[in-house]
Amino acid sequence: MRRASEIKAAGTWDAVNAIDRVMLDAGERHRRRIALRGERGTAFLLDLPQAAALKDGDGLVLEDGAIVRVAGKAEPLIEIAASSLHELARFAWHIGNRHAELQVVGERLRIRRDHVLEEMLRGLGARMTSIEAPFDPERGAYGHGHADHHGH
Repeated sequence: MRRASEIKAAGTWDAVNAIDRVMLDAGERHRRRIALRGERGTAFLLDLPQAAALKDGDGLVLEDGAIVRVAGKAEPLIEIAASSLHELARFAWHIGNRHAELQVVGERLRIRRDHVLEEMLRGLGARMTSIEAPFDPERGAYGHGHADHHGH
């Protein structure tokens, strides 16, 4: 089986050159080692020295130099808007205080659908919209982030 042991960060390689694509949700994209099969049938073993949080648009470099594109699978999310950056920071603090994963997208926040968090945010005055989109949550200050593993 072919092996991928290097990640090219999204935006640092030309995605039109990808030989295949793997669609993975946020949980499936935090990996060290797993057998994968692309949409066009390319079978390979992702074999990294340490677990990495793969991002939508990253490229997995196979031993022969071919690249398989990582695509984030759409997930049911809530997008949170606020009337000010101060209010947005307050919402982020409350979400983090509940140890929930969070993605920052411009001046909006995204979280996975969760009726308890939604009720809390509604009580704080958040404007929320249900969406389906790839989810790339922040990995945390103490976790092993995405950029730590590129170029290996």
